[in-house]
Amino acid sequence: MEDIPDVYERPYDENHPVVCMDEKPYQLLGESREPLPMIPGSDRKTDSEYVRNGTVSIFAFVEPLGGMHHVSVREHRTAVDRAEEIRYLVDIMYPDAEKIVLVMDNLNTHKAASLYKRYPPEEARRIIKKLEIHYTPKHGSWPDIAEIELNVMTRQCLSRRIAETGLLRKELSAWETERNTVAAKVSWQFRTTDARIKLSSLYPVFTAAS
Repeated sequence: MEDIPDVYERPYDENHPVVCMDEKPYQLLGESREPLPMIPGSDRKTDSEYVRNGTVSIFAFVEPLGGMHHVSVREHRTAVDRAEEIRYLVDIMYPDAEKIVLVMDNLNTHKAASLYKRYPPEEARRIIKKLEIHYTPKHGSWPDIAEIELNVMTRQCLSRRIAETGLLRKELSAWETERNTVAAKVSWQFRTTDARIKLSSLYPVFTAAS
């Protein structure tokens, strides 16, 4: 618990960027009936029924202090998908960084071993050596700032029905461009000292020696 706030308190360092990663499933939904367009004095009318078009996974990276953002859409959320996303982080997003400080939750595919399922050992090891990985506590992923990023994305970009993967990628690409243009940053306020007070029930209790 205390490790993550300590990471977030580090000063900005472009050679050692702190990046948070998370992913979420997304249900593709089509219209069962053509919506009625908006007219003066009346909102757009959408039928309550919809068509299920399957599920995809949205991966998100955010650099809280640098304002760098990236989202991608994948058909699945396997260890291979995750490995390819990590390689994109290392080689495309931060090719010149000495070390990328990566924060993520304890999902079973979020292990360094996942890279060996996709790449030869020498390539997997090359990628791993570029990373300094910090995991959120088990059953406590809320300190991962990428969860905030996904919530913002949902409110700003996904608060409507999107029927197919191509359109979803197009919409998220436009949203990502906007976020990077304004270099939207996150100011994390929850410190280690706060954890010791507000989450005191999670800490061991010590009694003075008699």
